[in-house]
Amino acid sequence: MITVGISYSIHDSAACIAENGKLIYGVAEERITRLKHDGRFPIHSIKACLDHAGVTLTQVDSLVVGWPHPVRSFIEQIPMHLAGVYGWKIRPFITALDGVIPRIRNRGGLSQLRHLDSSATLSFMSHHYAHAISAYAYSGFEDAAVVVVDGRGSTEATTIWHGQNGKLKLKLTLGWPDSLGLVYASFTHHLGFEAYSDEWKVMGLAPYGSPGVDISKYIDVSGELYRVAGKKLLQHGMDSLALTGEFGPRRVPESEIRQQDKDLAFAVQATCEAAMVNLVKYAKKVTCSKNLCLAGGVALNSKANGTIKSLGIFEGMFVQPAAADEGACLGAVLEPYLRRGLPIPHVEMRHCYWGDSYDDDAIEALLKTYKLSYRKSNNIGRDAAQLLANGMVMGWFQGRMEFGPRALGARSIIADVRDPQMKDRVNDAVKFRENWRPFAPAVLKDRAGEFFENCDDSPFMILTFPVKESKKNVIPATTHVDGSARVQTVEKELSPDYWELINAFGEITGVPVIMNTSFNLRDEPIVRTPRDAIRTFFTSGLDALALNSFLITK
Repeated sequence: MITVGISYSIHDSAACIAENGKLIYGVAEERITRLKHDGRFPIHSIKACLDHAGVTLTQVDSLVVGWPHPVRSFIEQIPMHLAGVYGWKIRPFITALDGVIPRIRNRGGLSQLRHLDSSATLSFMSHHYAHAISAYAYSGFEDAAVVVVDGRGSTEATTIWHGQNGKLKLKLTLGWPDSLGLVYASFTHHLGFEAYSDEWKVMGLAPYGSPGVDISKYIDVSGELYRVAGKKLLQHGMDSLALTGEFGPRRVPESEIRQQDKDLAFAVQATCEAAMVNLVKYAKKVTCSKNLCLAGGVALNSKANGTIKSLGIFEGMFVQPAAADEGACLGAVLEPYLRRGLPIPHVEMRHCYWGDSYDDDAIEALLKTYKLSYRKSNNIGRDAAQLLANGMVMGWFQGRMEFGPRALGARSIIADVRDPQMKDRVNDAVKFRENWRPFAPAVLKDRAGEFFENCDDSPFMILTFPVKESKKNVIPATTHVDGSARVQTVEKELSPDYWELINAFGEITGVPVIMNTSFNLRDEPIVRTPRDAIRTFFTSGLDALALNSFLITK
C-alpha cells in the first residue's frame, strides 16, 4: 500500500510518502518554495514525494491530511465563539472566517490535486490524532503514554493517549484555549518576537533571567495538570494588550533586551517545564506505561524535554523530531492502516534523513557552470575536520536532507566547539541573529557520557543535558549560560560522513565534539539544493563549503 501524508493548515505545510508503512521520503513546503513557514497547500512537496517514489497519483492508495476538513474545523470552532472565548466581539469570528474561506474554496487542497489527477481524492483526520500516531508509530514502543501538546488542533490543545498493540486510545483532552502553546506564544509576542515561530528564542533567553516574575494569573500549574486563563489572553487577540497592564508595553522588535525581558522569559520557560512535568506524570498515572512519546509544537522545547527525562519515571522516551505541525504528515501517512482496522506499522525512527540528495556528477556540473574553484577530496570528513581545527566556519552539505526543523549533519553549519568566541562569530557574521542564542554540540555517541550528564542517546538534538563541570571550558561554544547543551549524538551506521568528520576532529584536537547549527541565513529555510548552499555560502561569513566530495574555500 502506498500512502501520502499531508500537513496543511496555517503554517509549516509538508508531505511524506510511505510504502507498506515504511517511510520513503518527506519534505516541508518551505524547503522547496524558500518561503519560511510556508503554510500553503504543499503541492510542491506532494510532487516531490511522487517523483522520489517514481509513482503517479493514480498509484497512491490514500492521501490523508493531518487536519480536519476546513468546513468541519470551522463548524467545530463556532461554539467557542458563542461561548465568548474571544470576548464578545465579531472581529475574531470574521478573522477565522476569512482564514477558512480560501481553504473551503480550495476544498482542503483537492482543487490543486485535481490538476495532477482529475480523479484524486483526499481524506482528513483529527490533528492531534495525527500527532499522536507520529509519536507512537516511530517510537518502536509497543506500549507507551503519548502526550501531544501544541497551540491548538481544531478544538483541542493537549491530549493524552495510550498506545498499545498498534492502537491508540484517547485518555484526556484539554480543549482550546486551555493551551500551553497559547501561553508560550502570547509571551513570545509580548517579548518582541513572532508568536508560533520564535518560541525557541524565549527558551534560549530564559537562562539569562532570574526567578521572581509571577505569571500565575495566566497559567496555573499548582494542580494536577495546568489551567490557562485563555479568555484573559485572547480578549484583545494576539496583540499583547492582555499582558501590558501586568508587564508593561510590548518590547519593540529588534530593540535591546532588558533584564525585565530576561526575567519574564525565565518565568515562562520555568512554568512551561512545570506544566509539562504535570502532564507526563498524569500520563504515567492513567496509562501505567513505562514508556513516553511526545509530539506537538511544545514538544520541541528541548529544555522541558531534558527536565522530563531527568525525572527518571519512564524507562523509554521518544520525542518525534518533527514534533510541530509539519510532522503531522508522519502520522497522516499511517492513518489508513487504522482506518482499515489494522495496527499501526511500527518502525523505530533512528534518523530523519528523508529528503533530497544529489550525486557528485550533478554537483560538479553546477560548480563548473558557476565557474567556481574547487577541489575533490578523497576523505571529505578528515579534510573538513582539519579546516575546522584551523578555525574555519563551514557549510556542510552531505547526503539526504533532514526532515524536521533541526539540522543533523546533512545541511549544517559547523565550527570549532573549543573556541569561546565562535558562538558570537557565527551569530554575527554567518547567521545574522541575536548573539545570546546558543548553538548545539554534535558528539560521537560512544563519547557523549564524557562531556554531558546522563547523555547516552540523543540523535535528534531535541533533549537538553547538563555539560559536565570539567568540560565547560573544553566546549565553550556550545555550553549555554546555564551550563546546559542541546546535544546530538552521532552514530557511524546512521550518518557515516558526519561521524567521520567528528571522529577526525577528535583525533586532531582530542575533542570529538563540533558546533552544529542549521545551514541557512536568518529568516530563511534550511538549504535544500546545492544551488541554495552555494548562494548562502557567498552571502554569509562562511569560510568553506563541503558539497559531497567537493571543497570550496574563500
